[in-house]
Amino acid sequence: MARLHLFDLDGTLIRGSAAPVEISRQLGLLEEIGVLERDLVSGRIGPPEYAVAVHALWSGLTADHVTAAFDAAPWLAGIQEVWRDIRDRGDFCAVISLSPSFFVERLLGWGAHAAYGSRFPEVPFNRPVDPAGILSPAAKVRIADRLCTEFAVGRADCIAYGDSMSDVDLFGAVSRSVAVNADGHLAGLATHSYAGGDLREAYGLVAEVDDN
Repeated sequence: MARLHLFDLDGTLIRGSAAPVEISRQLGLLEEIGVLERDLVSGRIGPPEYAVAVHALWSGLTADHVTAAFDAAPWLAGIQEVWRDIRDRGDFCAVISLSPSFFVERLLGWGAHAAYGSRFPEVPFNRPVDPAGILSPAAKVRIADRLCTEFAVGRADCIAYGDSMSDVDLFGAVSRSVAVNADGHLAGLATHSYAGGDLREAYGLVAEVDDN
């Protein structure tokens, strides 16, 4: 039976940072994004309000800024190798993130079968962001279910990789999960835990089980 590997982006594939932080770094707006990140994590604002505020903050954003942010992000080592191994086994891999789709979808070029993020207007922005297109933690489960249908697998065949509160719903919905450099919100929920800088090692925790 094929398996579907579901990867979070912020704090997971990008270690210790997030796509909005890396984009804001290119714009010289780290202090401003830090305030919004803290408001989001604390629950003072939700994902739609965060997205509207980020859209306004990034009024000067260009495609070159996005490319620079993507290239300079502190990615875990071995991402493309892991996804190549997943493909070679006949399995599937996807990224589901609350971060902007224009950043997340760049990971299709690294070998992901699918990549979903919150829908933002094209860069540079000439339209407002539609809050209806902004993903929530619960939306990760709905997208995972759609991917299960697309790839003809079940939830029992899914493995989720995440690090924080935004992954709790998905971890609760699938049979196996890997907490990657995770915070306390995932304690007791993950079937495996990994701390470090190499996705190959985190992936090995579940790949070895399958091999045996």
